Amino acid sequence: MFTRLVCMRLPENVKLSIEGHKVIISGPKGTVEKSFVHPSVKIEQKGNEITVAADKTLQKTIETHIANMITGVTEGYTKKLKIIYAHFPISVEVKGKEIFIKNFMGEKQPRKSKIVGQTKVEVKGQEVFVSGPSKEDVGQTIANLRSATRIRQRDSRIFQDGFYIVE
Repeated sequence: MFTRLVCMRLPENVKLSIEGHKVIISGPKGTVEKSFVHPSVKIEQKGNEITVAADKTLQKTIETHIANMITGVTEGYTKKLKIIYAHFPISVEVKGKEIFIKNFMGEKQPRKSKIVGQTKVEVKGQEVFVSGPSKEDVGQTIANLRSATRIRQRDSRIFQDGFYIVE
């Protein structure tokens, strides 16, 4: 049962296509796609407007996801992380879809982290810039990086080495 109907306007430089339950939005910064599979969700395109019909509980969530997708393909999402170390200098290297963290806590083997989707990772000295058109992919890439450098079996108040979000 559809209780709410909301129309959202697309900017002029953004293209939308709907394939079943999948919404694909393209813009100058890239392409983002997301699947909204739920029996009470109906998404339609009418010209340069998106019409979302859904339950009252789901409607705002889907509207926010689509707004984030539009923002991502027009402006993009960028996060700045800072590499902090007290004991051993950490070096970071990006190769393809993987990030290699070398000399973390003095370990001989580098730790690895995956880059998700179209996200780009750029390392400049002690700063790491993570950017991309999908808010979820940028966030998951940062989560993968922080998870790879999680310190186990040591006092976290003393060993604070790792990656911290600055901006």
